[in-house]
Amino acid sequence: MKMKTIKVGIMPKEQYKQRTIDIAKGLYKPKKDEPKIWFESIKSMAQILSNENQKLLQIILDNKPTSLKELEELTGRAKSNLSRTLKTLARYGIVELHKEKNSLVPKVKATNFHVEFGLSAA
Repeated sequence: MKMKTIKVGIMPKEQYKQRTIDIAKGLYKPKKDEPKIWFESIKSMAQILSNENQKLLQIILDNKPTSLKELEELTGRAKSNLSRTLKTLARYGIVELHKEKNSLVPKVKATNFHVEFGLSAA
């Protein structure tokens, strides 16, 4: 199965808020090839795509756990910690969480990330 590449962008919070307002007002229409996921800084992106989270994604890919309990056993991480991390990754579209037989099953949606950012004149 081919994994999707997610295009991510880096944009300061104020600039992102203005962009969102402009889109809502119809003043700006995002281009098709623009990032769909935005981080406030490289630092915030690095926290989400940390080595620990990359390891977690690899464990999910390799083992295809059928529950958080199984993932907890595979990783040695507490269920509350895993749940929080997976929800954050899901918010960014990196994983998908779906219910199956009363269990929350994680599925990796993206393994490749194309980062787009630049310095703009203030």
